[in-house]
Amino acid sequence: MAKLSSIAYYVTDKISSNDISLAEYVTTDCILQNKKGREVATNLPPQPCSLIRYQRGDVLIANIRPYLKKVWFADIDGGASPDVLVFRAKDGHSPSFLYAILLQDSFFDYVMQGTKGSKMPRGDKEQILRYEMPTFSCSEESIGTFFLNLDRKIHLNERINQNLEAMAKQLYDYWFVQFDFPNENGKPYKSSGGKMVWNEKLKREIPKGWNVLKLGEHCSFNKRTSNGYFNHPILYLDTSNITNNTIDELQFLNPSSDIIPSRARRLVQEGDIVYSTVRPNLKHFGIIMNPDYNMVVSTGFAVITANWSAYRYFIYQFLIQAATIENLSTIAQSAVSAYPSINTSDIENLDLVVPPDSMIEKYAKTACRLYLQIDTNYKEIKSLTKQRDELLPLLMNGQVSVNSDLSHD
Repeated sequence: MAKLSSIAYYVTDKISSNDISLAEYVTTDCILQNKKGREVATNLPPQPCSLIRYQRGDVLIANIRPYLKKVWFADIDGGASPDVLVFRAKDGHSPSFLYAILLQDSFFDYVMQGTKGSKMPRGDKEQILRYEMPTFSCSEESIGTFFLNLDRKIHLNERINQNLEAMAKQLYDYWFVQFDFPNENGKPYKSSGGKMVWNEKLKREIPKGWNVLKLGEHCSFNKRTSNGYFNHPILYLDTSNITNNTIDELQFLNPSSDIIPSRARRLVQEGDIVYSTVRPNLKHFGIIMNPDYNMVVSTGFAVITANWSAYRYFIYQFLIQAATIENLSTIAQSAVSAYPSINTSDIENLDLVVPPDSMIEKYAKTACRLYLQIDTNYKEIKSLTKQRDELLPLLMNGQVSVNSDLSHD
């Protein structure tokens, strides 16, 4: 078998942090877990420093905690922090094929074998280059292009979902925070001089005819709870496996062969909101659309069921507002438990500015379409990711092949 060093090498060229923009700076923190690409870093180094100069077509991997599977195929030029390994395909070899090689679970498993076993394990750079690539029957270019296109489709769906989430949030902000919902003439209510009245409880003005009620008056909590004993396989969602309405993983657990976590007790139904009661600032929350019949979530979630289905989207958007998260995080910090946490009563007692039902229903019609599309895209992402990860080993050992024409479509 050929070693990784036969097709790639480490980039060691340097560039000053003064010579790149924030969008071009890559750290281990901004490369996303589980092969999800990267996000823009939050800030450049405070002092000018030397970075690894990467270029378009290089493959960047975070060398801290390799089990997190952080990898990115660079589509720009820039600079990376020292704990990022920058690989470049040698002349005559395909950069996209190199990316396909480094996407494999088996590669990350191999890297973990060379870690030093500390709390923040790092891969052994020399050992990594000795990784033995599987034999393959297709050309490097056809395999690489096929997997790069598949990966791009996954990331496109992820970006579409981010935009759909942003649309739902923006509409909520306009209507229920800025109070510029359409008036009877279709113009923005507050900006067009709509009547506002002072609310003593909130110490601010709200539209005339709106009420201020406790959130708990419009929903119930943890309605369906299991005794923890299952006679069928379950799909389990832990608090760490969902962030900002994106489920990273549902664990398939079979009671006949797996240990079912004691926290696997909460049952969910269509439109339920799951909201982690530990460290609200980490944003482990989401709205569950079309759940599988055997989906079970952790008791670390408050499972919130709206009394009226149209309210679910309104309540969800209220709970994910920055002001609400900050409020709940402050409450969590004062908790006497081992971790900053809240309980259901803290959520129940939040003050909610409530518009007429007709406006709730109008918002729900738009939000429902957005979240159903998000769910459809999410399912396609999971399906494509599964295909990507399962097809690569088969392509490598020649059990399946890629039509070279299709790989460029």
